[in-house]
Amino acid sequence: MTTEFARDMVAALSARPHRISPKYFYDAEGSRLFDRICELPEYYPTRKELQILERHVGEMAALAGRGAEIVEFGAGSLRKVRLLLDAFEAPARYVPIDISGEHLRDAAAILRREYPGLEVRPVIADYTQGLQLPAMGEGRRIGFFPGSTIGNFTPEEALAFLGSAAELLRGGALLLGVDLVKDPQVLHAAYNDAEGVTAAFNLNLLARANRELGTNFQLRQFAHYAFYNAPLQRIEMHLISRVRQAIALAGEHFVLEEGETLHTENSYKFTMTGVRALAQRAGFRPGPVWTDADGLFGVHWLHAPARSEP
Repeated sequence: MTTEFARDMVAALSARPHRISPKYFYDAEGSRLFDRICELPEYYPTRKELQILERHVGEMAALAGRGAEIVEFGAGSLRKVRLLLDAFEAPARYVPIDISGEHLRDAAAILRREYPGLEVRPVIADYTQGLQLPAMGEGRRIGFFPGSTIGNFTPEEALAFLGSAAELLRGGALLLGVDLVKDPQVLHAAYNDAEGVTAAFNLNLLARANRELGTNFQLRQFAHYAFYNAPLQRIEMHLISRVRQAIALAGEHFVLEEGETLHTENSYKFTMTGVRALAQRAGFRPGPVWTDADGLFGVHWLHAPARSEP
């Protein structure tokens, strides 16, 4: 048992309730499925965030200034970062950070072909852990964290991530996309699409464990379950065991009872005031915020501390 994934899966199956980090969704197949989710009619966040970026990227470019370095936490939709690269004035470098090396290398290769004058420096790493980035150039370092991925963190983890980002981005800023609190029916549809792509994405975590860890998860014996937990303002995704079953991993056997779940993801939703308060606690100074016409999604410009501050 040599990998972090293996250790975390053993811990998840040993604990009650069972819970594992959503970062393990994103192998090559998981990343492909998530790209499909972003195109689904029910899944509004990508469309709304793109609308905001397309409409306001000129304002964002003016705030960033000439020669900025863009650091993206998670090599997500290249369509989003292309909007920044096209609008920013002579961006000096693009530094995508992602745990999925294959997905990251593919994205970097595409951007190198499309922007031959741009330095692309991918970093294969877990951006929730300590990061070592290339030395900063003369331009400002602008972080880009779209897709409301911050909603996958617990409130304590979100604060820790933002505090770390504030240090990495000193003298620059963070462009942060957040999904807003809204009608629960809209949220339910977004995570329970009619085509079943989100279900396949959820189940791929078990398929990945079978491929990489040699487990014996029977995917047909699990059901995708996603719901909005209103008191905690979060979507929860689970995989429900349809039957009592034994899972083999690392020489051990773990029993899942009928009806037990593996909790695979939280997706917290935010209010505008909540985001600004969280950012301030982490050391940022809130700046402009842009929303779509329906008020479903928000993009925040958060000023990082000055480089000269202790």
